Amino acid sequence: MIDIKKIIENTKEVEQALLKRLDKGSFNLEEIIKLENERKNLTTNLEALQAKRNEFSHKRPDKKTIEEMKELAQKIKDKETQLKQLKLNLFEKVSALPNLPADDVKAGDKENNEVIYTFKAKPELDFKAKDHVELAKELDIIDYERATKMSGNGFWGYKGAGAWLEWSLLNFFMDYHEANNYQMLLLPYLLNEDSAFASGHLPKFRDDLYWTQDKICLNATAEMMLTNYHRDEILFEKDLPKKYFSYATSFRREAGSYRKEERGMIRGHQFNKVEIFQFTKPENSWQAFSDMNEEIKKMMETLDLHFQVSKLAAKDASAAMAKTYDVEVWIPSMNIYKEVSSISNATDYQARRAKIRYKSENTGKNEFLHTLNASGLATSRLIPAILEQNQRADGSVIIPKVLHEYLPEKYQILKSV
Repeated sequence: MIDIKKIIENTKEVEQALLKRLDKGSFNLEEIIKLENERKNLTTNLEALQAKRNEFSHKRPDKKTIEEMKELAQKIKDKETQLKQLKLNLFEKVSALPNLPADDVKAGDKENNEVIYTFKAKPELDFKAKDHVELAKELDIIDYERATKMSGNGFWGYKGAGAWLEWSLLNFFMDYHEANNYQMLLLPYLLNEDSAFASGHLPKFRDDLYWTQDKICLNATAEMMLTNYHRDEILFEKDLPKKYFSYATSFRREAGSYRKEERGMIRGHQFNKVEIFQFTKPENSWQAFSDMNEEIKKMMETLDLHFQVSKLAAKDASAAMAKTYDVEVWIPSMNIYKEVSSISNATDYQARRAKIRYKSENTGKNEFLHTLNASGLATSRLIPAILEQNQRADGSVIIPKVLHEYLPEKYQILKSV
């Protein structure tokens, strides 16, 4: 959520920033400012009436005084109702606004994304390559048919060497983050509406979430869980930054987003992911963003896969994020890069929604934190990349060396059954 004080004091700058990701006419800052002024005036009027009520309490209760007190009580009740509705209206207007993009983030959509880093050259194979779906079937490591039978389209199951490969990736990720001083958390997968609001998934992305009959949703990413870990808390400055990682199976409806080429494991309703997360002081968040970017790049380089890092334009980044870098792995059969990690700085946007603050040692005041997150990493596109980039002419696939310590020796090279 954007600080309303910033909207009032820097209206032009806020408007120009929002126009990087919103169309003109889709938001109205003047309306928000007008509502805020009305709130202040109404609050002042209400306080004056309440003060007058306090004066009456010291008077001898004659008939006239009692009538005046009844009339005053009704006015106070009416003003309180008006103020409650006004606050709700103002809250809805402000919370619907996305975060302000960082100054160096380009306006516009995907066409303005900028590749800022590339690792290795695209693999060139001197034989007819197979896609990951065909390879997975021949290697007998992914079961699409039975998963579809059990759950419907957009699901798959891991089998034998495939299950071990998935598990080896997750163990590599967790060991890597533990070595980088992140603390592991295992948190509930089911989240209430307050949690979904705090992470920025509500109200805009309600239809992308799976909801239960109890009005709680399945997490779409461990970011949702980690954002809310310190919701409604005031942390000590000496304890910052807080660095966490969490493994979670993620669930997304992805309504209407499927394309024909996104077959197999490229896009699904359920996938596994490890997320890293930081709560930092505002002045340290951009250094933390840079550090997280380097950590994720090194993980990908260790897997020895061709990938690139793209700096996202404002409209292509999540609404809650001020700046995002996408790490995108090369999928040869699709002739395209696919995101396996997004590294993002939400600045104070999520912290304001979640009411997460820290007590400043200098001022003694409670200040809002900055939150940052990154996929570290998601497996559902890494396995297709491993299969396709590391395939050999005989149909076998070489598994990255960094995963060997997590695999039975017989699965370090996958061979057709």
